Amino acid sequence: MVDVTDSHFRRVMRLFSRRCALYTEMIAAEALLHGRLDLLDYDPVEAPLILQLGGCVPQRLAQAAKLGEERGFAAINLNAGCPSDKVQQGSFGAVLMKDLPLLGECAAALCEAVSCPVSVKTRIGVDEQDSEEFTLKLVETLYRSGVRHVILHARKAWLKGLSPKQNRSVPPLNYERVYLIKRSYPDLYVTLNGGLTTLEQCQTALQRVDGVMLGRAVLDNPLLLTGVDESLFAEGNAVLTLEQHLERGAALLEQLEHEGRPAHLALRHFINLCNGRKGARLYRQYLSTHLKEPHSAVVLRDAFALLEHKSTM
Repeated sequence: MVDVTDSHFRRVMRLFSRRCALYTEMIAAEALLHGRLDLLDYDPVEAPLILQLGGCVPQRLAQAAKLGEERGFAAINLNAGCPSDKVQQGSFGAVLMKDLPLLGECAAALCEAVSCPVSVKTRIGVDEQDSEEFTLKLVETLYRSGVRHVILHARKAWLKGLSPKQNRSVPPLNYERVYLIKRSYPDLYVTLNGGLTTLEQCQTALQRVDGVMLGRAVLDNPLLLTGVDESLFAEGNAVLTLEQHLERGAALLEQLEHEGRPAHLALRHFINLCNGRKGARLYRQYLSTHLKEPHSAVVLRDAFALLEHKSTM
């Protein structure tokens, strides 16, 4: 999620789950090769962390992937599903589905360049190409390139006429298409993405595929991740109260400020933390109004105090 899954976001998410794999926002290979190596910076607490690349030139993607591997990323992911206008202008993202030979070359170049795992995140179709035959051909192209992990957003992408936001909801979900891919390629690690908003839905999907990916659902409900380690990884964790979660968040904000980082970029990811609680509206309004003020930890604690006060009224 561009402009969302930066290091600040990832460090916040680590407060709720130690086991889930985290992804960077899509980083253009060309940006790295033109010296923006700061885009590869991350804190060790974020691991396991996967570098997602955008690009359409196989050799350039390979060079960027090597930079990522040298920085210690757990794996490399190629984005072949983003439909945004900016990405389309760069001829990558979902546009790559329109040129399967090129997509295969890009994936093969990545697999040959690094020793860490390589995956591709894509969709089940694009524009009028939305049949089972197309999805099977798409995955066959990736499989022959050496890819052994695909992340399938269970919707097609419309490159014209829909905004990126609409592309996340208007094209209908088709989980059965993803399940077909898993049946057709038993040794391929298949991750399902799209429309998953509860751990129960994730558990149901994991009976048919190997992995699940959560995106916007975590933005809307960060506490969704609190059950992941126990429910999906069978790892017991102490059950924390909402107050304890917020205090851990405040401690992180203090740490970021100590490091000289703009802590408000992490604070924004706590806005939806109290959704569904009495006083949540007051909490959200306070955070939104004071988001860029100094001492983010104080702002978070003050917002929570409003929630507590409202809850006792």
